[in-house]
Amino acid sequence: MTTSQQPKQAVIYCRVSTRTQNEEGHGLESQETRCRQHAHQKGYAVAAVFPDTISGGGDFMKRPGMVALLSFLDAQPDERFVVIFDDLKRFARDTRFHLDLREAFRKRGATIECLNFKFDETPEGEFIETIMAAQGALERKQNGRQVAQKMKARMENGYWVHNPPVGYFYQEVKGRGKVLHHHPVLAPIIRQAFEGYASGRFGSQAEVKRFLESFPDYPRNSKGEITQQRVTEILRSPIYTGYIVSENYGIDWLEGQHEPIISVATFEKVQERRQTSTKAAKRKNIGDAFAMRGVVSCACCSTPLRSSISKGNGGHYAYYLCQTKTCNQYGKSIPRDKLEGDVGELLSAFQPTPKLMKLATAMFKKAWSQRVNQANDIVKTAKEQVILIDKKIDRLLTRIVEATNETVIASYETKLSQLEKEKRLMTEKSQNQTEPPGTFDEKLEPVLQFLATPRKLWDSGHTGLRRTVIKLAFAGQIQYDRNKGARTPEISLPFKALRAFSEGQVRFGAPTRTRTADLLITNQLLYQLSYRGLRAQLAQNARV
Repeated sequence: MTTSQQPKQAVIYCRVSTRTQNEEGHGLESQETRCRQHAHQKGYAVAAVFPDTISGGGDFMKRPGMVALLSFLDAQPDERFVVIFDDLKRFARDTRFHLDLREAFRKRGATIECLNFKFDETPEGEFIETIMAAQGALERKQNGRQVAQKMKARMENGYWVHNPPVGYFYQEVKGRGKVLHHHPVLAPIIRQAFEGYASGRFGSQAEVKRFLESFPDYPRNSKGEITQQRVTEILRSPIYTGYIVSENYGIDWLEGQHEPIISVATFEKVQERRQTSTKAAKRKNIGDAFAMRGVVSCACCSTPLRSSISKGNGGHYAYYLCQTKTCNQYGKSIPRDKLEGDVGELLSAFQPTPKLMKLATAMFKKAWSQRVNQANDIVKTAKEQVILIDKKIDRLLTRIVEATNETVIASYETKLSQLEKEKRLMTEKSQNQTEPPGTFDEKLEPVLQFLATPRKLWDSGHTGLRRTVIKLAFAGQIQYDRNKGARTPEISLPFKALRAFSEGQVRFGAPTRTRTADLLITNQLLYQLSYRGLRAQLAQNARV
């Protein structure tokens, strides 16, 4: 076959607006089929197909498929191709870019053919083509406006309309459409990340990132990474409180239709820590083999002792040592077992008598009931505050309606937003301050058993349990002398109170002044001796 008899070369361009449209509707496949049929009827040989899954508005040079097509033409300047596409809207839905793209093909000597529009190079044809392109641009903008209005209306009804945040997924609900639901695996992880950062368990956002990275199921980006920026975006996102916030749609803390993962109070604590926390990121090696790391200090220079594991004589040996160069004890090691054994002996002295524990238990039971009554009073006060805030909100709304000055209106709206936040916090406070679940025996009795026998936990040898004992038993650091052993440390409030009981300084049922002291001590102890208090101590241990 001679050159003149060879079929004309053609390329096909297909485009759908979204990947979902392509995956579910087979849009690209159907467009390519129709374009190939057109090429066959015209006797063209299809040289290549260039697909795109991107919106038609905007610069065509941001479409990967179109950029590849133009590069293909540039690579063969002597060949005159025919560019075939399914519909004029697939070409460009912006008037200016439509004309620019037409000119780009002219410069490359390519002609274009559309299955449902005939291009005409006459002035009248160009006029009609321009009108059609303008009509496509108008439709695109109208569709965009309509979609935005529908999205805003749905968000104003409390429904999230964007991609589900990590920890949620969309589930179709009859009569309500797609609603966010807790992801069974990721929601608990997100909750732990927020609560851990709020409580101080994670000293920095970098530690939150490492926590998330420890879960293989937690979603990564295309590079298989969890970026620090993404962690920050999650920590400052109010969606996890069950509320909708959107600057684009002017929505400020609107109660959503989805269940919260965290409380508003936890979210506010996280924001405070994000603004004030300057703590350095935790090192990966935190010395899990040393229970006293960060708690014991050198008796000579008061500097916390370092820890190390040395290898020799066929084994590994754990030591504590001072590394302050100006200290007389610099570089002199203390066997770990000796130091921690001496601390165990200190704990033996804390063992209270059965009679004393019986007395303390009676006081704690009384304080337990007082805390239940206190919780009821808090609920009552919070509800009264909500009523007062509602009245203030009503007055502000009246003033906004009557105001004409834009500055004054903006000031009122700012104050209204603050009141709404106060109302949410008070409402949440009243809901959280409920009677503690379970009985005294279920919740506090096991902890009192710990107070009665602290040495048993220590002798278990478990590093985590030993750190818990240290945190609950001592109020500060323990100074240790390499030759004389551990100096008498300051004991913590629980054991200090028990010592006061044993020495007769606090008497149950004493005159008013002493009963006030009893209540003060027992109220402080209840938190430290509750499971919640123990969890807080364990969280602090993770940062030692």
